[in-house]
Amino acid sequence: MKFFYTNSMVRRAHHKIATALAVSLVFGLTGPIVALAASPATVNLGASGNFVILAKTGISTTGSTTILGDIGLSPAAASYLTGFALTLPAASAFSTSALVTGKIYAPGYADPTPANLTTAVLDMQTAYTDAAGRAPTVTELGAGNIGGLTLASGVYKWGTGLTIPTDVTLSGGAQDVWIFQVAQNLSLSSATKIVLAGGAQANNIFWVVAGQTTLGTTSVFNGNILDQTAIVLNTGARLTGRALAQTAVTLDSNTVTMSTSVAPAAVSAPTPTPSSTPTPTPTYTPTPTPTPTQTQTPPPSASFGGGGPPASSDANVDVQTRLNGLLSALQSLKAQQAAQLGSSVSVQATPPGLLDQKVRMITINLTKGSRDSGDNKNVALLQGFLVEQNKGSAALALAQALAQPRTTSYAYFGGLTRAALAEFQKSVGITPASGYFGAKTRAYIHSSSQ
Repeated sequence: MKFFYTNSMVRRAHHKIATALAVSLVFGLTGPIVALAASPATVNLGASGNFVILAKTGISTTGSTTILGDIGLSPAAASYLTGFALTLPAASAFSTSALVTGKIYAPGYADPTPANLTTAVLDMQTAYTDAAGRAPTVTELGAGNIGGLTLASGVYKWGTGLTIPTDVTLSGGAQDVWIFQVAQNLSLSSATKIVLAGGAQANNIFWVVAGQTTLGTTSVFNGNILDQTAIVLNTGARLTGRALAQTAVTLDSNTVTMSTSVAPAAVSAPTPTPSSTPTPTPTYTPTPTPTPTQTQTPPPSASFGGGGPPASSDANVDVQTRLNGLLSALQSLKAQQAAQLGSSVSVQATPPGLLDQKVRMITINLTKGSRDSGDNKNVALLQGFLVEQNKGSAALALAQALAQPRTTSYAYFGGLTRAALAEFQKSVGITPASGYFGAKTRAYIHSSSQ
């Protein structure tokens, strides 16, 4: 049997695949699931995308730095490019350095460099404004600490700083886009990695930072950093992407590599003739200036089974890849929940509404700091209920946290659970919406589940 995807089916699949659907299996639910919106459109870097490092006030390096790509500085003069031992031929539009596999540009060089740099800096600022202004799909995830999480594509926003103390995985297809909006500083701890999975590309990741970005010693970072202030790479840190700073970039024995898009593998269509057409081999296509990713957005009236011409083979392959990755995650998370509930308890699919009935059986108060023990599964039941209700971004944040491997055998009522409960209480009119599971909330759930 063959399956054919219509354009509307593929578009709706893109809406649903970037999701914490795994939590549904973890709790044995068949009801509502938590899903992110479709992957956002890419950020057009314009002429600033031609540079692996672009800054306004200075670029400095110490130690054995290696840079693959062009460097630009403007409006500061070439004297603010320090540590590179520049070689500038007479009347040249660029200089060179043994540390840089590429060209180095400064405003005092020959035409057309000054005008090109002015355009690039303006485009960098425009890109920052564009990315910082995108509507978020998730806000305040992890209260500013996303260590250990696996994140689907989307627009993530924090009104504070963002700390990444342990590895973070960005999982999605080759056309997916991530935008991280950080109102204060971004800090990646030493030896910590931003890991890409499922075909995700550094070229499609944008870290939009109002404060300073600091990459810890020997850390590994993927994505384009659009920083309103400074970018600092500590000793041995590696960056694949771009460092685009509206003040300065500081390097110390780093490896900085310009990211490029990777062309997806072509898929040969079946043919009735005996001769077959070989499938082209995937190739790397470096492009000095990234072009916006064409993100398909469904019209309001689109239906999953809607008509229309078949979607492209590349789109089908991308959907199938993401489905396969999600299926693996589901199986892993199902095993995690079985371990959490005890080896003697099997995880069965819960019919719609049964979880509501189980939550109604909770007779004790739950608050931040509560935890399950023994046969007491009250916190786990409450968390599953909040995820199933899916009242907003706090429920999504809880779902994503629950999808991570546990270091304990019990469920714990922490800040994310409290935020999701407060969100639920506010949405249904329970006051005060304090994130405390007491008599009022139990009475509401009991009455609404009759």
